[in-house]
Amino acid sequence: MTSEIRDISLWPEGRLKIDWVRHHMPLLNGLEKEFSLEKPFSGLKIALSVHLEAKTAYLCETLAAGGAEMYVTGSNPLSTQDDVAAALVHEGLNVFAWHGATEQEYGSHIRKVLEAGPNIIIDDGGDLVHLMHTEFRHLIPDVIGGCEETTTGILRLQAMNRAGELQFPMMLVNNADCKHLFDNRYGTGQSVWDGINRTTNLIVAGKNVVVAGYGWCGKGVAMRAKGLGAKVTVTEVDPIKAMEAVMDGFTVMKMSEAAPLGDIFVTVTGCDNVIVKEHFALMKDGAICCNAGHFDVEVDVRGLATMASDVRPARKNITCYTLEDGRRIYVLAEGRLVNLAAGDGHPAEIMDMSFAIQALSARYLVVNRSSVLRKIWHMLQDVPRSIDEDVARRILSFWGCGIDTLTAEQRKYLYGE
Repeated sequence: MTSEIRDISLWPEGRLKIDWVRHHMPLLNGLEKEFSLEKPFSGLKIALSVHLEAKTAYLCETLAAGGAEMYVTGSNPLSTQDDVAAALVHEGLNVFAWHGATEQEYGSHIRKVLEAGPNIIIDDGGDLVHLMHTEFRHLIPDVIGGCEETTTGILRLQAMNRAGELQFPMMLVNNADCKHLFDNRYGTGQSVWDGINRTTNLIVAGKNVVVAGYGWCGKGVAMRAKGLGAKVTVTEVDPIKAMEAVMDGFTVMKMSEAAPLGDIFVTVTGCDNVIVKEHFALMKDGAICCNAGHFDVEVDVRGLATMASDVRPARKNITCYTLEDGRRIYVLAEGRLVNLAAGDGHPAEIMDMSFAIQALSARYLVVNRSSVLRKIWHMLQDVPRSIDEDVARRILSFWGCGIDTLTAEQRKYLYGE
């Protein structure tokens, strides 16, 4: 199967990017060495759909070092980096992705990855798993299982499972503590503002920032906005999360109340139609809207376009929508993930933890595949606590941090052992 990428000649620049993150991802360094010796994926095909940039590329190379035949695509047309894709192809991996793919091209690339007949699926948002269960059902018997990276993807898996549609076990990587507590909070918190600041070149201090959603990602975005000197308002539908936001020192109100006040709006909910026409109608001139949820459905860009008398680029990755009354509303990165479509995504050290969970979960699936095939597992499988703790202990060791252990007496006191 021939790879489909933009330009193979871009590979040297992509190689530099991969080598840079490689030097800052010690967990994957260690796993690459272990996998090279163990070859846990020998004879197996892995289909991967994750934002195709340097950290993801290093995960792919780590899995390939373990013997996997890799079939790789992106999970967002605007987050794919063509030079990184070229570098992977230069190393012999199968890649089907390019930046700015149309909806039809994106779908074709997803299909190419699945046509290979994968044994393991590593997904980001659920597109691979969804298509496997609709158009490629005949290949399901060869699938050992898969791993899902995101909150959005897990919500889709849960819906499939409730409907009795999910046909192979999926490891809920996003729910692992070493993923969501760090990737979602610290990774999203930093990378969202990296994307916004790189794209706009505007100050954050003193501005009114509205964060829609106070899950782990929203907490990180709000925390970083506060650290940059912004006045932060949170909108929520969950009363408990809203209460938590208040106790964390943020103002909480409805989006309809926040719309006239905000200078910068960031959606981080995983839901659709979070900012819609009625909110655009209330916004001040120059308001900036962006999204950090997986799909480009949180900011109703199409609805905004119908309200505008003029739509034009204002700057790279910024579209200006001029309304009939002359107010301008700016949308970053077409309403797609601002931290990836207009930035380089999470810091390397954060993705080192997340991708270590991915790699170890994939190995866990393979090691336990006999149980899987006998349908001993649930279709939705939590990452074992032992993997979480393994990753935590490895990273603490790299940081030079030691921790105490319980004595036998303490274990007896706490657990009766």
